[in-house]
Amino acid sequence: MTTALRRYPVLIALCLGALFMVVPFLIVAVNAVKSPADYSQNGPLSLPDGLYLDGLKDFWERVDYSQKLVNSVLISGSVAVLAVVLSVLNAYAIGIGRIKGRTWVLAFFVLANMLPQEALVYPVYYLSKQAGLYDTRLSVIIVFTVIQAAFGTYLLSSVLGQFPREIIEAARIDGANKWQVLWRIIVPVSRPTLGVLMVFFFIWTWNEFLLPLVMLISNDNQTVSVALGVLQGQRLMDATMTNAAALLGVLPALVFFLVFQRTLTRGIAVGAVK
Repeated sequence: MTTALRRYPVLIALCLGALFMVVPFLIVAVNAVKSPADYSQNGPLSLPDGLYLDGLKDFWERVDYSQKLVNSVLISGSVAVLAVVLSVLNAYAIGIGRIKGRTWVLAFFVLANMLPQEALVYPVYYLSKQAGLYDTRLSVIIVFTVIQAAFGTYLLSSVLGQFPREIIEAARIDGANKWQVLWRIIVPVSRPTLGVLMVFFFIWTWNEFLLPLVMLISNDNQTVSVALGVLQGQRLMDATMTNAAALLGVLPALVFFLVFQRTLTRGIAVGAVK
C-alpha cells in the first residue's frame, strides 16, 4: 500500500477527487426518487424502498421547468458562441496584430474579469432600463458575453502571441488578407482551445444566479438557477423535492459536459503538447 501511494500519487489524488465529486451527486439522485415518508424514516443515506417520481414531476410542473430549461440553454449557448467569437477577434488584434499599448489592454481585460458581479448590478440594471432591454434574455446574453469574453481574450492573447509567425508570413505571401489568415489558419489551428473555452463558457453561464435574478423578473424569462433559488426561498419544497430540484438543475450541465468531454480532453492534450 505504501509503495502504491509513493508510485501513483497523482492517480490516487485524481481518484479521491472524482470520488468526492461523484458521491454528493449520487446522494442527491437517490434522495430525489425517495418518498417524503421514506426520507423522514430512513434518512438521506439509505437506499429508497421504491421509485418515487412525484417529487420530480411536482417540481417540473411548479416552476414550468421546460420553459426554464429552454431559457438557460438559449442564454448559455448564445453566450458560449458569441464570447468565443469576440475573444478570437480581440485576441487576434492583441496577440498577432500587436496593437499599441498591448500590455495595458491586457491589464484592462484582467481587471474586468476580476471585477465582482455585485459591482455590476446597478450599472447593468440602469443601462438595460435606458436601452429598453430590461427583463429580456438578450440583456443577459449581452452582459455575460462581455464578461466571458474578457477572460477569453486574456487567455487567447497569450496563446496567439506564441503563434508561429512563419506560418502567417507564408500565408500573406500567398495573397491571404487578414480575415483569411484569421479564419483559415488561426481558427483551425486553435480549434481545441476554442472548444475548451466554449464548454467552460456554457457551464459558467448556466450556473450564474445574481445577474439573471436581477435582470429577469418575469417568470417566462427566468433561468433554471433562478427558478431553483426563488422556489427554495419561498419554502414551498420538502426535502425530496429539494433534491429533485437540485438533480434537474445540475443534470443538463452534466450531460453537456459529458457530450463535449472529448473536446475538453483534446484541448487539454494539445495545450500540454505545446
